[in-house]
Amino acid sequence: MRNEDQSINGGPEHTPEKKPIQNDRTIVRLPMLLGLTLAGGVLIGASFFGGTKNLNNIGKGYSKYKEILQLIENNYVDSVNTDDLVDFSISKMLEKLDPHTAYLNPTDAVAARSQLEGGFDGIGVEFNIYKDTVYVVTPLAGGPSETAGIQSGDKILQVDETKLTGKAIDNTAVFKAMRGKRGTEVRLTILSKGQQPRVVTLTRDRIPTYAVDAAYMVDTQTGYLKVNRFSDSAYEEFKTALANLKQQGMKQLVLDLRNNPGGYLDRATNMADEFIEGNKLLVYTDGKEDRYDRKYFAKLPGQFEDGALIVLIDEGSASASEIVAGALQDHDRGYIVGRRSFGKGLVQMPVQLSDGSELRLTISRYYTPTGRSIQKPYVPGQEGDYEKELDLRSKRGEYYIADSIKNDPKKVFKTDKGRTVYGGGGITPDYFVPRDSSWQTAYLGQLYAKNIIREYALTYANANRKQLEKLPFAEFDKAVNLTDTQLQQLTADATAEGVKFNAAEFNRSKEYIRTQVKALIARYVYQRNNKGGQNNEFYRIANQSDNTYVKALTLFDRARQLEFGSNGVSKK
Repeated sequence: MRNEDQSINGGPEHTPEKKPIQNDRTIVRLPMLLGLTLAGGVLIGASFFGGTKNLNNIGKGYSKYKEILQLIENNYVDSVNTDDLVDFSISKMLEKLDPHTAYLNPTDAVAARSQLEGGFDGIGVEFNIYKDTVYVVTPLAGGPSETAGIQSGDKILQVDETKLTGKAIDNTAVFKAMRGKRGTEVRLTILSKGQQPRVVTLTRDRIPTYAVDAAYMVDTQTGYLKVNRFSDSAYEEFKTALANLKQQGMKQLVLDLRNNPGGYLDRATNMADEFIEGNKLLVYTDGKEDRYDRKYFAKLPGQFEDGALIVLIDEGSASASEIVAGALQDHDRGYIVGRRSFGKGLVQMPVQLSDGSELRLTISRYYTPTGRSIQKPYVPGQEGDYEKELDLRSKRGEYYIADSIKNDPKKVFKTDKGRTVYGGGGITPDYFVPRDSSWQTAYLGQLYAKNIIREYALTYANANRKQLEKLPFAEFDKAVNLTDTQLQQLTADATAEGVKFNAAEFNRSKEYIRTQVKALIARYVYQRNNKGGQNNEFYRIANQSDNTYVKALTLFDRARQLEFGSNGVSKK
C-alpha cells in the first residue's frame, strides 16, 4: 500500500476512515476496508440524474422538519449546533434505506473523492508513528519532500506551529498538519540522525494515489497483478501494467482483487473487457426508473482474451471487484480462487450538495451476465446486523471449511458452459482456499500496534542502504535473510517498548515475522525504482508466505480447462 502524506499504518482506501488505525495492514486492512465498503461501493457519475418528481409528495415532511429545527434553534434551553443536528438526522434517516446509501460531510466528502480521483494535495511523504514520534518512511519520488532533501528515517518534529511529538499524536493530527491546498507553503521542523533540527519550507503539490499495487513476472510465463481499488486512474494503470507483463512474455496471469472494496463501475467493466472477447454482456443495472437501467458489453479487442487466468478474491472483495469476478466466472473466462466475496450488488450515485457535502444514493442493483444479484440479504434499519454478517461467517467456520458456505438453493444460475453458480450473497470461488491464521497471535498484534516490525525493517534498510541498492532484486532475495539473532534483537526492542515477550506465540509467528521484515526492507530499498508507485519487491517476498497465492500458482491447469468446457470446480 502506498501512503502519500498518510500513515504507513493504514489510510483511506475508498472512503475516509472514521479513526485512523496504527497497525500493520495485514492485521487491520480487512476490517478497515469492509467498513469503508459500507459507505462506498460501485459508483456511477451523477450525470445519470435527470428530471425531478413533484415535491408536493414530500412537502409536508419538509415543512415539519423545518418547523422543528426552527423551534430548537429559537427555544431550546441550551445552545445547539443546528448543522450537527441536520447531519445527524440525515444519517439516521438514511439508515431506514439500504446499508450502502450514505451521507458524507464536506470534509469526509473531499477525502473520499481524493481517493477515487487519483490523488490529493500534500507534501509527498510516507510516515510512521513510533515512540510518540513521526518518522519519515520514504519521501515519494518527484514530490516536494524528496526535492527538499528529506530522507528516510528523518523525524518530523513540527509542521508550522503544530508540534508532532508526544502521546497525543495520531494519524489524524498528522494528516491535518501536512495536507493543504496545492501551492501553499508549509514549514517542517526536521531532525536527521546526528544533526541539529532544521526548518524546511515546502510548497504543497498534487500527490498521486495508485490503484495497482504490484505487477511482476512470477516466472518466465506467469504474471501477477494486484489492484487495490477501482479509482479514476485504475483502468489506465491496469492496462499499462498488463501490457508490460505481456512484453515480458506472460502467458498466464494471477489477478489479485482481494481486499479491493470497489470504485467506479465503468473502470470495472473496462478491466473485464480486457479479458472477455466479442460483445458479451459484462454487467447490467436495474433501477426504479428506466434511466438507471444500463447494459455494459465487451466492445474492444482485449489485451488478454486468451491465456489461463486466475482471479483471487476474499471477503474483502466488494462491489466493482465482484463485477469483474462475476463477469469472468459467468463467461467461464477466469478461474476464481479464494473465499466468498463480500456480497454488494447495489449501485450508488454520488451527488455533491450545495455545502460541499455528498449524498451517495443507491439508485439501482447490478446483475452479472447470468442474471444473478450478488447482494447479500439485509433488513432496512438494521445496519448493525448487516455489518456483523462477516463475523457470522467466521463463527460458522466459513473462512476455514468450504462446506460451511451456505448458498441459497433457490438462486442457482448456469455459466456459459453449464457450470453452477449462485446469487444472493457474493461470488463463491471455484476453488476454496481457507484462511491461514496459524501465524496470528496476540503477541504479533502487539508488535504491529507498537510499530516494532516496520521500525526494525526501516532501521535495517537505512543502515545497509548503500550496499543493498547496488544489488539486483534476485541477489537481494538470496543475500538478505534475517537470522534468529536479529529476530531476538527485534523482540528485545519490543520488550523495551513494553511488549511482554511470549515465547510460544513468538514461535508461532516467527516465520511470518521473518518474511514480513524482509519484505518491508525490500520495499524501503527498491520502492523508488518502481513505476506507477508499485511495490513489486515487497509482494514478491510477502506472497511467498501467502497460502492463497501459493495455491493459485498450482491451479493453472484448471484455469486452462475452462476454455475446453471442463468445469474445474473444487472445494478442496
